[in-house]
Amino acid sequence: MNRFWSRLAHELSPYVPGEQPRIANLVKLNTNESPFGPSPRALEAMRAAASDTLRLYPDPEATELREVLAAHHGVTPGQVFVGNGSDEVLAHAFVALLKQPRPLLFPDVTYSFYPVWAQLFAVAWQAVPLDDGMRVRVEDYRPDAGSIVIANPNAPTGIALPRAEIARLLEAHPDIPVLIDEAYVDFGGESAVPLTADYPNLLVVRTMSKSRALAGLRVGYALGEAGLIEALRRVKDSFNSYPLGHIAQVGATASVRDDAYFRASCARVVAGREAMTRELIGLGFTVLPSSANFVFARHAVLGGAEFAAALRERAVLVRHFSRPRTAAWLRITVGTEDDTTRLIAAAEDILRH
Repeated sequence: MNRFWSRLAHELSPYVPGEQPRIANLVKLNTNESPFGPSPRALEAMRAAASDTLRLYPDPEATELREVLAAHHGVTPGQVFVGNGSDEVLAHAFVALLKQPRPLLFPDVTYSFYPVWAQLFAVAWQAVPLDDGMRVRVEDYRPDAGSIVIANPNAPTGIALPRAEIARLLEAHPDIPVLIDEAYVDFGGESAVPLTADYPNLLVVRTMSKSRALAGLRVGYALGEAGLIEALRRVKDSFNSYPLGHIAQVGATASVRDDAYFRASCARVVAGREAMTRELIGLGFTVLPSSANFVFARHAVLGGAEFAAALRERAVLVRHFSRPRTAAWLRITVGTEDDTTRLIAAAEDILRH
């Protein structure tokens, strides 16, 4: 440890992102990236934006992007906040909204960045166990919570709550901020965005990394009542007034405008997920019902860590989480048809040996 580190730096347990290795002919199914490219209109817009104007600062309010997102979701621009990936938006929300005198609640199996942010920002928190089917039960979120964050669909399980269940959660907690993280909702989940009209305590966070295939651009956003958005803006402007560069704003705006490509791409991922699920079940895997661009699967013959290592030896990369409740499971991203073919062939080879 470096003697110049602050005490906080010494104590942090940072988030560990999915591996990004340089392996030839790799089937990369570990980081939930889209198997298909971004909208051609987005790529064209970004190429056109790579000009002399990059010497100027970008719009700190990302006005045009917020306007097209507002129109897409049926809200006003004042109800939209944008940031450098949904991770930054979520981090700002931890500071601006979720840090309350009473504990923040979130599932015990969920996005593993939540406890990291809680530690970084000194947010008291408690984990709420998923049920035996690895599902969130809204009745388990007790009334004395200070705030709540739930990924829906959940990660890494992929299981989604219907909008009616989110409404039930909001009805039970009208006086605290509730954040619904919808990173994967476009692949079959039911968005909570319409509920923002009736619940001023609801913030919905979205990303363009998954369904819009813009993980390399780093664009995320939040939707909610204008007062919640103002709290996020206050934190942003105390941290970085220019979180989104000009090219990111232009590319994201063009992507939102290309709705036909977006819908077709999501439909292709959903079809790929269903095909991969059938193949895995045929090999004896248990696969949880997923509404995301990945599946959560386990096999009775081999443990999760062992299966992940064996797949890696065959140039197929999946994600394994070593905590007790997830140790038997693999999170497998939906890839191309060829990716799925190679995944299944590798799994068959492993099970033969």
